Amino acid sequence: MLDATSKALFHGLAQVETLQRLASKYGMAPGSGFARRFIAGETVEEAVAAVSDLPGKGLGLTLDYLGESVSSAEAASAATDDYVKIIHAIVASGAERNISLKLTQLGLDVDRATAVDNMRRILEPADANGFFVRIDMENSPYTDATIGILDTLWQQGHRNVGTVIQSYLKRSAADIQHLNGMGARVRLVKGAYKEAKNVAHQRKSEVDGAFVELMHLLLDEGTYPAIATHDPNMIAEAKAYAKSKGYTSDRFEFQMLYGIRRDLQTALVKEGYRVRVYVPFGQQWYPYFMRRLGERPANVAFVLRGIFSDRG
Repeated sequence: MLDATSKALFHGLAQVETLQRLASKYGMAPGSGFARRFIAGETVEEAVAAVSDLPGKGLGLTLDYLGESVSSAEAASAATDDYVKIIHAIVASGAERNISLKLTQLGLDVDRATAVDNMRRILEPADANGFFVRIDMENSPYTDATIGILDTLWQQGHRNVGTVIQSYLKRSAADIQHLNGMGARVRLVKGAYKEAKNVAHQRKSEVDGAFVELMHLLLDEGTYPAIATHDPNMIAEAKAYAKSKGYTSDRFEFQMLYGIRRDLQTALVKEGYRVRVYVPFGQQWYPYFMRRLGERPANVAFVLRGIFSDRG
């Protein structure tokens, strides 16, 4: 993870329209687009084809149709329609029935009721077809609403739904205790958004320390938690803690991003751990892509090489 200044830089670059146009032109070019390292395609059919080899490698997957910050009820309804079609496409393809989504894509910025109604529209076919649905966590202004909507859905009987908690937020221990008490499944991540000092830890050591503390809490009291990290130190800590407590490998899973640390994914499977790959796809991939660049310096060099290669 980069420092707060670098995160702010990439957050700003994500808003630059010229860069968005350049990325759109070259990023997902068939076969050679530089963004295809991290984005599985622009359609669900492309994404399913791109990850068809994962089950044979012992890897699970969750498909995420990229999109966020929808500002109208009509656009939110259209995104919901897309997700219903995606659910049926996944069923037809035989791929694993596990998806992730964002509430601002479903109209949370319009109003809470719109997002809840659209979630219900998605959960109806998802529940009927045995899907697990993960509600991704966005930046801190949405944390209360995201957990509140999960509470509402839980009370209405939807159990195959969970969410994400970010270790860099100072409130996260209390949120995890609440979610553990419900029995909801949690994915633990470090956090990729620009956040203020009073809201989030800024130093890597602080974020890592919080991650370890929260990971212990989830392993002890959580319901099948997902430890989502590419950091070898955090992975080693999770393995050591689980071993010290006598927890078997089916009590939790590791999660990693599509296109990042494939070697580590394979190594963990060989060691007998469960590993799930977060697989993003869709035309609205640019904001997600810029957050990935902001998290890991090595990604920047890879993309720059791809840009110049594609343009040549």
